Amino acid sequence: MSDKHFFPETAANTLVPRYLRAFTAANPHLGLIESERVVYEKRHDRSTVSVISGGGSGHEPGWSGYVGRGALAAAACGDIFASPSTKQILAAVRATPSDEGHIMMITNYTGDKLHFGLAAERAKADGTCRNVAVIPLTDDVSLGRSKSAVVGRRGMPGHIIRTPPTKAAKIVTAAAARKYKFDRCVKLAQAVNAEVVSIGSALDHCHVPGRAKHETLPAEVVVVGAGIHNEPGAQRLSPFPPVEDLIAHCLRLLCDPNDPERAFVDFHADDAVVLVINNYGGVSNLELGALTDETMVQLDQTWNIKPVRVLSGSFETSLNGPGFSISLCNLTNAAKEVSAPVEELLDLLDMKTEAVHWPNVSSPQAYQDQTTEPVSETKEGVQEGTYENDIKVTPELLDTVIRSACLAAIAAEPNLTKWDMIMGDGDCGEAVQGVSEDIIAILDRRDNKEGSIMKFLLATTDAVDNMGGSLGAILGILLSAFTSALQDGVRQSRSEETAASASRSSSSIMYARALARAVETLKKYTGAREGDRTVMDVLIPFAEAFAAADDEGDFAAAVRVARDKAEGTRHLKAKFGRASYVAEAQGQAIPDPGAWAFYEWVAGMQRAIEQQGATGSS
Repeated sequence: MSDKHFFPETAANTLVPRYLRAFTAANPHLGLIESERVVYEKRHDRSTVSVISGGGSGHEPGWSGYVGRGALAAAACGDIFASPSTKQILAAVRATPSDEGHIMMITNYTGDKLHFGLAAERAKADGTCRNVAVIPLTDDVSLGRSKSAVVGRRGMPGHIIRTPPTKAAKIVTAAAARKYKFDRCVKLAQAVNAEVVSIGSALDHCHVPGRAKHETLPAEVVVVGAGIHNEPGAQRLSPFPPVEDLIAHCLRLLCDPNDPERAFVDFHADDAVVLVINNYGGVSNLELGALTDETMVQLDQTWNIKPVRVLSGSFETSLNGPGFSISLCNLTNAAKEVSAPVEELLDLLDMKTEAVHWPNVSSPQAYQDQTTEPVSETKEGVQEGTYENDIKVTPELLDTVIRSACLAAIAAEPNLTKWDMIMGDGDCGEAVQGVSEDIIAILDRRDNKEGSIMKFLLATTDAVDNMGGSLGAILGILLSAFTSALQDGVRQSRSEETAASASRSSSSIMYARALARAVETLKKYTGAREGDRTVMDVLIPFAEAFAAADDEGDFAAAVRVARDKAEGTRHLKAKFGRASYVAEAQGQAIPDPGAWAFYEWVAGMQRAIEQQGATGSS
């Protein structure tokens, strides 16, 4: 694995927008909301179902390469290997209005599910969407039923069948273009998704520009069960087997009806099966063609499967990862589920599309573009206003406490990144540093010098909305719920006592109660609980300890609990998030990066409070 790049120090937030600007400049039928990194079809027909997708960057041509008539209406592009933020997804929804409804087809990763789920809820609440459905695409078989029972199977490149870049996606987007009704499109997506299985194999990790290099895999090792985010993979085969044996091993995982862990799809003679061989980015076309040929030979000779369509190429990459994946989709089974002829699904799969990177594209010419006006960029900043149910504190105290929290998290970035890289993509440290720096910028603005808690919380929520990954979604939901709960607490308190008293003696206990309510709200959107090796391992007990304190609000005691719980994640096995797909953390007792980041924030706050000589009720 080479770590040499033309942009060796470039961070994702610089590299991604430059790519998108170049991509849309070369394809004038596509529009770009640059501030939100959203690519959309300029001539989207609002009478059709709007199918949108998105995910982390680094998988090009996914997701932007599959936007166009007959394919995706829009795609939201996150940082490298990190989900797009809720704000980005909402921008994609608003850029592609639909009188019929919106379908969000996403890969089954925690961050994507949280952010797209939150965006769907907000779009329904504010009336943006008439109908909306979020469909996680699940096709990986590497871990089997037992280990993936809680979080579900990973989304792998087999989803291009369902929606670009998956077969299922292509079938659904073609159905939308032909003005199928919303419910019919949803049923198609679910039926085809259930009939896709995938397995990946890799020779090594890829290297992300600007990040530390992963440990190189030994020459005698090949990984089976490799994901698209630099995960170590479920199995290591050593010594390196002949390619014929490697393909045979992969196909057994996909096709063996006697494997109770992985027999997700039944295959029979004469079934209409689609084969996808996907390049992770670092395999030559010659080798990929040979891998495709070997796969077809063994499917025929060993499993009596003769694919009716073969798609081979770079559909969903892992930057320049030296690996590939095999996906199979049984359209015969899917057709039965939706009471349609197989020919109808094949016709949808074969339908011409203007998506630049879908095979057999029919690209429009620039003069055919009849767009009247581009979609406007999202305006930054927080809505101004007065907050009737507010808490006012000394501006210097607010600045000192929050700044200390952010500086503590920024100082922890190297460790957070190192720990996160062991489990996968290593983006947690960058995300924590980025949002902390954004919050410090909020403190530095003149209009945030008045000590208004509500104004600060709303500004902070806006900053967190720009944070990708599952941690960003969790913090976004938590902050929104905390702000609402705190406003309710102030309103109730002021109905019982004077406003001055509410701002002094009871504010700490109001914070504790509001946080407890916010955590309960958050639990509605994630199944992660204490013991699952996530940020919830610290957040839940911290909130409980803080709420259990007396009226003085023993914040320091709650911080000590957070420290103990963060340390305790060193010995927990991951059950949620991308780390749950990794066999082991290479035998290292490392803390969960998200849990440790939360501890750093609250510990930084407590140090500042102690230095200021403030009490827990300040």
